[in-house]
Amino acid sequence: MTDLPPIYFYLPQKDWLDDMPDKPDVYWEEFGRGIYCWTLQTYLYLKADGFPCTLVGTMPDEGIVIAHRDSFPYKLRPTPKVLMVCIKPDRNPHPYAQLQVVQNPQDAKNFRNSYYIPLWRQPGLIPRNSERGDRFENIGYFGITSNLAPELKAASWSKQLEELRLNWQIIPRNRWYDYSNIDAVVAVRNFQQQDYTQKPATKLYNAWQAGVPAILGKESAFQSERKNEFDYFEVSSVEDAIDILKRLRDNPQLCEKVRENGKVRGQEIEPQNVVKQWRNFLTDVAVPEYQRWFIASRWSQQVYLQRCYLLIKFDALKQKLSLT
Repeated sequence: MTDLPPIYFYLPQKDWLDDMPDKPDVYWEEFGRGIYCWTLQTYLYLKADGFPCTLVGTMPDEGIVIAHRDSFPYKLRPTPKVLMVCIKPDRNPHPYAQLQVVQNPQDAKNFRNSYYIPLWRQPGLIPRNSERGDRFENIGYFGITSNLAPELKAASWSKQLEELRLNWQIIPRNRWYDYSNIDAVVAVRNFQQQDYTQKPATKLYNAWQAGVPAILGKESAFQSERKNEFDYFEVSSVEDAIDILKRLRDNPQLCEKVRENGKVRGQEIEPQNVVKQWRNFLTDVAVPEYQRWFIASRWSQQVYLQRCYLLIKFDALKQKLSLT
């Protein structure tokens, strides 16, 4: 590791908070925001694993600089000694970053120099209490309310669950880590078939880790993770969701199979396995790319930047034409 160039995680000083944790797998409400879960949490996990990297509040002038898309200003360009690695959530890619990290494998197919690394599961997660046994009563949604399908926010949905002797709960942000009293999760953005290629599979990861069945919409991130029928239940209507809930309520053996499967699948996205993916990306992809950029002639670097500029103008023109 001694021959690595400087590797920085960049979190602008204006976003530094007094209560930022010094350990990655602890509950901290701000980890629900992308700039912290992608930048600070990744840095803390790598640091805890002994990987040489530094968290900085000002933009370095040399080395590999990793930052959330919201932390890289649109017009920021890499200098001759800087490789910009943009962590791209559900945003457009940074136009000048030499590498992009995406949170959905389908998204990596849409942009040049893009690499998929899964997002971290909920830190400090408390799984379902095993003492609940075969009880199937509490159904929860863990996420931003605006990302929940309107049908699942309607009074009619809660009423239908009441008739099934089930309790519907939209979990507040400050309790997103606590699945101790939850028996299943439902998370559908839209019952119309949409891929959501920029969204991660985090809700599925959390369900595996929590030991609860997941009833989810048709999203590419979930579909990319699916290996068997017990991974999750995909639905395309309220009626589908109700049918699945009835099956789970009336079939304790099915619930147990789903929970046992979740224990196995959850191992794949344990933090130590995601750390390995980050280490491999940095040493096998980012470092060689940095070395190529560092030794490239100023003319080659200017050609790259000019090409990025022309792509920006071309995309702007396409958008303008589509609106006329």
